[in-house]
Amino acid sequence: MFSNYLIGLREGLEASLVVCILIAYLVKTGRRDALRPIWIGIGVAVALALGFGSALEFGSQELTFEAQEALGGSLSVIAVGLVTWMVFWMRRTARHLKSELHGKLDAALQMGTAALVATAFLAVGREGLETALFVWASVHAAGDGTPRPLIGAALGIATAVLLGWLFYRGALRINLAKFFTWTGGMLVVVAAGVLAYGFHDLQEANWLPGLTDRAFDISDTIPPDSWYGTLLKGVFNFQPDPTVLQVTVWLLYLIPTLALFLAPVGFASGKGKVKAPDEQGSRPSKAPQA
Repeated sequence: MFSNYLIGLREGLEASLVVCILIAYLVKTGRRDALRPIWIGIGVAVALALGFGSALEFGSQELTFEAQEALGGSLSVIAVGLVTWMVFWMRRTARHLKSELHGKLDAALQMGTAALVATAFLAVGREGLETALFVWASVHAAGDGTPRPLIGAALGIATAVLLGWLFYRGALRINLAKFFTWTGGMLVVVAAGVLAYGFHDLQEANWLPGLTDRAFDISDTIPPDSWYGTLLKGVFNFQPDPTVLQVTVWLLYLIPTLALFLAPVGFASGKGKVKAPDEQGSRPSKAPQA
């Protein structure tokens, strides 16, 4: 439940911040007449995300067991790829998000109502589709048949909406850089579990070999039906008897991804830590110019 709460909170807060930036900009520039198209675009994006999630859930029930496992495993891999891209994208572009959205909104205001609807739809729709896919994959990996994963995701989204409203009203100020770093790191850990279970699904679908090759079995020490076994399963998608392939995939994803995510911004490109805008403006750069 906690992992799904984290997913809902992280993705929901990104969408909430986007909505707050769009609405605040229109209000401050005296363009309240453009709020209606923005809300229409947001509503369409939310409806699309809910429809996409429903299609995944109810459509997969009509498939055979092997087809369900193949679909679940494939979508889990895709979901992890999207979420990994998202956490790195937000880490690098969060400081420029406001100015980027303002630029798109200015262009949309000149183009008319349809452009405003499309701007809001695209800004929120991506987050909604990613949330629906990753929550579905996480619920499928949990496989406990209870509504707790969905309740966790709903509570996370509700918390994100509340935080977004408090940001808009100016009643709440937190260090968003640290927030997205901590939640992004935890989401990478959750994604590692979803990815490992996705590969297990592909093994059960006979797409990959090694289903009977167990890396270890500690079911006697951590029973899956115990409270702590359920907790580990819900938070990290922990499995007491994983296959060798599952453990290998988990390690190959988690260690390098987490190390790269926690490295200073710009580390991968060899530019070192990115300076804040005021630091760049107040002190000349000593780096050679191209």
